[in-house]
Amino acid sequence: MPADLVLLSARLLDPGTGALSAHTALAAEGGRITLLGDDREIRALAGPRTTVIDLRGAVVTAGLTDGHLHPVSGAERTMGVDLSGCRDLAAVRAALAGAVARLAPGAWLRGWGLDPNAFGGAPVAAASLGPVVDGVPALIDLFDGHSLLASARALELAGIDGPRVFEQAAEIVCDDEGRPTGLLLEDAACELAETAAPRPTEDELRARTAQVLHTMAAAGLTGGHAMDANGTTLATLAALEGEDALPLRLRVAPWCQPGADTETVAELVRLQGTGGRLWQVAGVKLFMDGTIDNGTAWLERPDCHGESTHAFWPDPARFTEVIAELHAAGVPTATHAIGDAAVRHVLDSVEKARAAHGRPVRHRVEHIETVPDDTVRRFAALGVVASMQPTHCCEFTRADHTDNWSRRLGEERASRAFRCRDLWEAGARLVLGSDWPIAPFPPLGVMAGARHRRPSDLSLPPHGPGQALTPLQALQGMTVNPAWAAGEEEYAGRVAVGHRADLTVLAEDPLRVADADLAALPVLLTVMDGRVTHRAAEL
Repeated sequence: MPADLVLLSARLLDPGTGALSAHTALAAEGGRITLLGDDREIRALAGPRTTVIDLRGAVVTAGLTDGHLHPVSGAERTMGVDLSGCRDLAAVRAALAGAVARLAPGAWLRGWGLDPNAFGGAPVAAASLGPVVDGVPALIDLFDGHSLLASARALELAGIDGPRVFEQAAEIVCDDEGRPTGLLLEDAACELAETAAPRPTEDELRARTAQVLHTMAAAGLTGGHAMDANGTTLATLAALEGEDALPLRLRVAPWCQPGADTETVAELVRLQGTGGRLWQVAGVKLFMDGTIDNGTAWLERPDCHGESTHAFWPDPARFTEVIAELHAAGVPTATHAIGDAAVRHVLDSVEKARAAHGRPVRHRVEHIETVPDDTVRRFAALGVVASMQPTHCCEFTRADHTDNWSRRLGEERASRAFRCRDLWEAGARLVLGSDWPIAPFPPLGVMAGARHRRPSDLSLPPHGPGQALTPLQALQGMTVNPAWAAGEEEYAGRVAVGHRADLTVLAEDPLRVADADLAALPVLLTVMDGRVTHRAAEL
């Protein structure tokens, strides 16, 4: 039977070993690699309907997988004005003024990517934005996705006029007189304002999601671990696959929030394995804390403002019970844990679940921004995946510790930032991702950040250069390790016969390109499930 896809004149790079193959071509059929060989041997497998591509010496590696992203909710959030490039309040105000000028009367303004460092010494409050949003209902997401700024008009329309008590760690930040400042911390508070704002239609969201996913494919991604299934996420993915418009293979982990009872957990278990051919519910996402920038992380000692002292779950013992219930059902979990106390509690909970139920389940901890040595050593012993986003360190912290994140933590804890290399060398399985839309999704940029630990302005010094990964480690963090975390190592993450034909084709060998040049390395071809999802004009 003829192959579906034939790639010729290639350099085949196996991320499992980092070696280039002696073979120069491959064939794929039914979404799997069926043969590696020389050009003549593989060309003979082509039929009239085979896609045949001469790669002219380009490098083929296993498809790059983002270990943590939010493709559908992120598509919706990024419909507003992009503030991620604004470095000070003057730039923020100018960007917002331009967006307000384009608004229809009475329309809501949405923005995203606002960095708290842009406020300098001013409070992170709606008043700091100046008169630009006066009378305008505006909701602006801060970069971390755990907080937003609501204008006075938005607060009025949402009926937010003072503090409230929530079942989870969340806050309507108020001044000394009990008046909301506009800063809303964590989901429960943010949802009060978001519920009042208009939402895109299903068709608009599906079109926007398709656009985002195709842009991700053009950046070299073939898959992602999607860390939410909120709202219409599952319906959107099903619709896209039904239209043959899903260019990424996605594993989806729906959220389990504080207050989840046994019935809620049972429903999450029931959802496991549902989905389509290219997307599937696999795992559950939980939160153990918020963020250091907001003062909502869970630290073993308070930050410099006396904040970040509590877990996201008001009763951390209930979190431990939920982990045990999911573990007993064989369901892997991925828990957002940024602060040292949060990470420790997650590891404690996994250890208790393993002792009680025995069965092997591949749990994960997401982010792990600052942890001590004894916590680093526990990951390998417990078989817990360390899922990290190196560009968070690169873009939102600084080597001189003058950024908000570092100032809050103090010198000791800021010096143990994003310990990627230490976790790797301690035997942990390290998975890399972007957490898009929190940080940009291009995977070569994520890998570059893991290697050089510098911000986009490469003239600035690296933050914690001793935590940099080697080129091979960075590649494995987006290929073989995500496959292992998903329990798919037998058929994913390698360039090998029988493995999925999920492939990323690059102009040069990423292991031999300089760290500073990696992010700009051209992606010539992306293949997912044996079909081309991106092809550069020059190929």
